[in-house]
Amino acid sequence: MALNIEDKKLIVEEVSAVAAEAGSMVAAEYRGLTVEQLTNLRAAAREANVQIRVVKNTLARRAIQGTKFEDMADSFTGPLIYAFSGEELGNAARVFKNFAKDNDALVVRSLSIGEGCMGPESLAQVAALPTYDEAVAKLLFVMKEPVAKLARALTAIKEQKEAA
Repeated sequence: MALNIEDKKLIVEEVSAVAAEAGSMVAAEYRGLTVEQLTNLRAAAREANVQIRVVKNTLARRAIQGTKFEDMADSFTGPLIYAFSGEELGNAARVFKNFAKDNDALVVRSLSIGEGCMGPESLAQVAALPTYDEAVAKLLFVMKEPVAKLARALTAIKEQKEAA
């Protein structure tokens, strides 16, 4: 069934709103995936708070105009599925990377975590980005460790003096 102009406008508005709020975007070719596999991909994406859209490339190009993902438009060729992650930049890349391990038919074409378009070779690096909670935990560890080392050193000096 062909879409009329009003339906196309609604799709563009919807995808544009999702893209404007997203922290990262991944575009992947899904040719060869079964309906069951796509359903599993959508379920994994929902669990990771990633929104997935399958729209015509021309509509996707229009939807991302004026957003930080505008540079990706040139890579939209073939049947693509688009994933948008919210605050956690690596979620969409993580979902696609994990899904592609078991399903060779899913081929990432491009991704972006803001300005600029990255190729599929950057998928592993973006997927490895820590979540917000992981980043905060690492920062706290880095801030706490010098103080802990100082305390251990002072305790060792005190014990040395008491032993002497």
